[in-house]
Amino acid sequence: MEEFNLMINGESVATTDHFEVINPADKSVIARAPKATTEQLNDAVAAAKAAFPAWSALTYAQRRDLLMQLADAVEANGEELMTLLTKEQGKPTKGFADLGAGFEFGGTLAWIRATASMELTPETIQDNETARIELHRKPLGVVGSITPWNYPLLIGIWHIIPALLTGNTVVMKPSEMTPLTVLRFAEIAKDILPAGVLNVVTGEGDIGAAMTSHEDIDKIVFTGSTPTGKAIMKSAADNLTRLTLELGGNDAGIVLADADIEACAPKIFATSFINNGQTCAALKRLYVHESVHDELCDALANMARSMKTGNGFDEDTDFGPLQNKQQLDIVKTLAQDAKERGANFLCGGEATDETGYFYPITLVNNIDDGARLVDEEQFGPILPIIKFTDVEEAIASANRLQVGLGGSVWSQDLEKAQSIAARLECGTVWINNHAMIQPDAPFGGVKDSGFGVEFGETGLKEFTSIQTMQISKS
Repeated sequence: MEEFNLMINGESVATTDHFEVINPADKSVIARAPKATTEQLNDAVAAAKAAFPAWSALTYAQRRDLLMQLADAVEANGEELMTLLTKEQGKPTKGFADLGAGFEFGGTLAWIRATASMELTPETIQDNETARIELHRKPLGVVGSITPWNYPLLIGIWHIIPALLTGNTVVMKPSEMTPLTVLRFAEIAKDILPAGVLNVVTGEGDIGAAMTSHEDIDKIVFTGSTPTGKAIMKSAADNLTRLTLELGGNDAGIVLADADIEACAPKIFATSFINNGQTCAALKRLYVHESVHDELCDALANMARSMKTGNGFDEDTDFGPLQNKQQLDIVKTLAQDAKERGANFLCGGEATDETGYFYPITLVNNIDDGARLVDEEQFGPILPIIKFTDVEEAIASANRLQVGLGGSVWSQDLEKAQSIAARLECGTVWINNHAMIQPDAPFGGVKDSGFGVEFGETGLKEFTSIQTMQISKS
């Protein structure tokens, strides 16, 4: 069985202990991943700290050149990386609307190249006969990155590339559920980046906890659940470690009476079930005006019934398994609660293939606020559809939960849609779309969905501190 190693100071480092990585499509063990010790984490942080002075002294152009070389090397190893993604995460190679491993890999390349093309330049606040005042952005030091299992490679890139571009060094811990693609990425990177600039340690929760309280880590970037994000805040407090937290969501979409159902149904379906629903900003609660409710339910159900859930390596598979048993159990529990409340299952609702962590695309209506399926983030292939009469009720429902990652409004009246969108309490709001992100548009949550932003110039600034330079002329 293949074994992987840690990446510390540009070297492949073996461990005494390992943990098994499971293929969610057949529950088989696909590899043994290295279980880092606290001492090895300390070595990784020390390596990053030692590499920081030289790396931060490079110009943006010099760092950009290395990151572009990294993108080329990643692209050259695309087939292997996509295969690993399907093995450990479960997503199909292509899948529905080509939103599988190839989509994640393509996004990875796009994000590296787009982000590496950016730059933060000094700003002039004042320049007169008295003084010149400039605002400079300086790197923070060592950045700790903790990433989830739904997009192992892509979210890792979201953390790593802006940190490196702005002159920081990185210690990264991927999810223990999906560490392999990131470890392979680190092997590729070590031949391009200076030693110590990027380090990857793998293990379980104890390693993540040690990172968040580490006195030599200057910033933590975390994507994951709200409870874990709150624990990280507490752990980081003693060192005043800076944080960017992209936490859980339960995105609401509001479909108005004038929505073009034929046009919006495919988009609603795709953005609800992207990555089998295992996407932070997927559409997870759908509020539909009573006048178009039945038409939209029929359109979505017809699409759902044509989908195949299966092994990601099968060419005709649209959706793979849930990534892990815990997530499958959450989906089953929420579905059972909905059944007990008398909800109507338009399709799906029962796991019929126990060879892997499979659950069919499921649509549920005749359900209201207060049901667990509506109030709790399902993070899986099951969508509640709630009928409304008054748009004010829909807005209140969308805003009533203590999460605020994304939201959407669906209407042919763009002016009306914008006025409603502006009232939604979320970090990103879409009109006639959902879950669409890009490297130059800031993305982040409000309320219990976290704070700080990623992407674009605003996201780059999260990895820097401000130094105001005043030059007296008299």
